[in-house]
Amino acid sequence: MAHELYFEDVNVGQNLPKLEKPPVDKNQIWRYAGASGDFNPLHMDDEWGQMAGLGGRIAHGMLLMGFVGQAVTSWVPKKYLKKLSVRFGGMTRVGDVITVTGTVKEKRTEGGKNIIVGEVIARDQKNDMKVTGTFEAVLPNKPA
Repeated sequence: MAHELYFEDVNVGQNLPKLEKPPVDKNQIWRYAGASGDFNPLHMDDEWGQMAGLGGRIAHGMLLMGFVGQAVTSWVPKKYLKKLSVRFGGMTRVGDVITVTGTVKEKRTEGGKNIIVGEVIARDQKNDMKVTGTFEAVLPNKPA
């Protein structure tokens, strides 16, 4: 069943529920390549990644953006999410465990809309930053 989130229930400084993904594996990379059509050998072939000086294959950056989107929309219903932007900061490798966290940074009413703005970050098991980003959502008021 879909959950609901109301403007009155959100506070600046509030943390989003943490999302921890299982270790990235080769099958997941292959499945993402098939879904996206991105079969770049840097993602598909360990030897190619070694020759390119990357230490082996790397996961698609957009796969990580998908993790960030999943974390945000597990808290903010998709119908209320208006913007999601990310910046990639590091390569993700097979075996990395990605954890996405976030915080509400702003809450305002503007033009009759209840807007929240948050920041998100995805890190691996070594606490290395992989993705940072922001989101904006327009939330309804709690029913009277």
